[in-house]
Amino acid sequence: MSRWHYGFLVIVTLIGSITGGALSGWWLAPSPVTAQKANGMNAEEFLLLDTTGKARAGLGLDKNGEVGLVMVSRDGNRKLSLSPDDRLAVKLSDQSGRVLWSAP
Repeated sequence: MSRWHYGFLVIVTLIGSITGGALSGWWLAPSPVTAQKANGMNAEEFLLLDTTGKARAGLGLDKNGEVGLVMVSRDGNRKLSLSPDDRLAVKLSDQSGRVLWSAP
């Protein structure tokens, strides 16, 4: 193979690989996710964890589909819950579930 043929083969290979890479990147690129807004986030539950990984607060839906916000004390003895769907919108309860204070 002459030097000219070798140079031509290298140039054609280089141009072909660049063109093929660009076309495959365009053709095989995944489509962007459109389920979420540009500056929004979708989830069924948000949890706030302490340094040990224990859930201290949560915002989400319960098994009945009712929304609520729950906060737990550091020692886990008291729980404050807010739910517009519950009979008592604001509740402070102890570890056994006994309501210590509530508001409609």
